[in-house]
Amino acid sequence: MQIIGLTGGIGSGKTTVARVFELLGIDVYYADIQAKKILSSDKIKEQIISAFGNVYKDNKLQNKKLAEIVFNDKKKLEKLNSIVHPAVEKDFEQWSKKNSGKPYLIKEAAILFESGSYKKVDKIITVFAPENIRILRVCKRDNINKAQVIARINNQMPDNEKIAKSDFVIKNYNGYLIIPQIIEIDNALRSE
Repeated sequence: MQIIGLTGGIGSGKTTVARVFELLGIDVYYADIQAKKILSSDKIKEQIISAFGNVYKDNKLQNKKLAEIVFNDKKKLEKLNSIVHPAVEKDFEQWSKKNSGKPYLIKEAAILFESGSYKKVDKIITVFAPENIRILRVCKRDNINKAQVIARINNQMPDNEKIAKSDFVIKNYNGYLIIPQIIEIDNALRSE
């Protein structure tokens, strides 16, 4: 069974694209959502507190507090990734075994390339939208300012590099219809 990586910069529309694939009967592993769950597990929580101080309140991770720490310091972001990525990878492997039997599975991950996860997928789909559109989307969605979004964008691989390493690109801006693009990719993947 093929594992398909689905990625794109923050605010590109990865989650929307993933939901359409689910409507087509494809199981999707949401790496970012799972990472947040994993960050609340006792073993990982201890490592996070040891590395970054107590960024939890009432046993819940304070995402904004952690983001302020790591998105302004590459070494701290690398430390966070070294804690979270191995745990997410293990969780994904277990999930894949439980969800076999489909034409293919999708692993949706914002930092598919940056984490090295791209090495473990068969094909890659990148969702693309220009940076200015992504900034507006994220400011509105997450109720954060432009500088905070740009700090996150600066910690992700540039879009042109992602696109160059991808098998498929979905354009999600200025009137491009994503459903026909997704159906075309789904048909191609099912026929392999």
